[in-house]
Amino acid sequence: MRLLFTSLGSFGHAFPLVPLAVAARDAGHDVVFATTEDFLPRLTKAGLETAAAGFAIKDAFGQAFGEAGPPGPPGDIPQDVLLPIIAKVFGEVMPKRFAADLPPVFEHVRPDLVVSESGNAGGTFAARKAGIPVVAHTFGRVSTGDPMSTMIREKIRETGESLGIDVGEGMFGTAFVDICPDSVQNPEFLAQARRVPLRPVGWSDPGELPPGVLDRSRPLVYLTLGTAMGHAGVLTEAIAGLSGLDVNVLVATGPSLPEDALGDVPGNVRLEAWVPQSELLPHVDLVVHHGGSGTTLGAFGAALPQLLLPQGADQFTNAEAVVAAGVGDRLLGAEVTAEAVAEKARRLLADSAVRDAARTLAAEVAAMPSPAEVAAQLPTLA
Repeated sequence: MRLLFTSLGSFGHAFPLVPLAVAARDAGHDVVFATTEDFLPRLTKAGLETAAAGFAIKDAFGQAFGEAGPPGPPGDIPQDVLLPIIAKVFGEVMPKRFAADLPPVFEHVRPDLVVSESGNAGGTFAARKAGIPVVAHTFGRVSTGDPMSTMIREKIRETGESLGIDVGEGMFGTAFVDICPDSVQNPEFLAQARRVPLRPVGWSDPGELPPGVLDRSRPLVYLTLGTAMGHAGVLTEAIAGLSGLDVNVLVATGPSLPEDALGDVPGNVRLEAWVPQSELLPHVDLVVHHGGSGTTLGAFGAALPQLLLPQGADQFTNAEAVVAAGVGDRLLGAEVTAEAVAEKARRLLADSAVRDAARTLAAEVAAMPSPAEVAAQLPTLA
């Protein structure tokens, strides 16, 4: 069977699809992964055949803002200006580009089935236009009802209509491979979508764990704001709060911050530009993070308490789900102070009820079908 996987070109959108793509390849299927050219080297490290399609998210925002560019740093742009731009990028600019770029790839690969990441509507549009069966693949919990997701979905409907595709009101007409456990998934999505559950298996670029990670003399707290929304002020407050506890702190600063952005840090804090997160989480006692889907689901699987400091996108609804599940807490906006981070982290490290809830959720994740099991189902979806 010939399979084409396609996603937006970013860690949070592409990496959730890699375990299934690798499992399908290992099962003997011909697999090609199509995403933006700048992200292809990440996928070749997984041993996947690749093809270029679409363009980088930053380039899409550049096109959406036009020649004048953004009217200031993202955090300073008013929401009534920023939200329509976000909707245009994810609901029109990138879908149209992928829908234009993928047909030649289809001609070359001739896939029997397209697996299109749920944030990449252009993959679904291109497959439908070509008459190829398509299944969506979630990258985390599905957001609905909030202003951003509502605007994006409306723009996707408009873009679909412009391409002659009836997206429909529900937005869930396509079958979904869903990596979010039922207990924390969006109830609206659970009620409407045709779902094939898939255990969320973390994927990272291969690499060594930083020194000291395996030192269990005291708890290890992992602090990250992900790969796209690093904020020096938030990290500085979090480091100040966590460093005062009897813990070791490992900070993944990510590619969006310069190396010297955080200055000198206390002796129990280690800064790393990048860590192999999927390999790190089993050695962690608490995750303090932005609420990105990959980190949230990874912490679910590793039975870890979480303190979320959401910065944007779906991170706020992920934080709501974490709190509702009893596996963590959150701080929003101006609430992120060193004192508040220290207080909540101290409680989460000691709270047996949170630990029990995290173990229960991890057991739910472990019971979900593996990538190999879902790969075996793919021929039935075609």
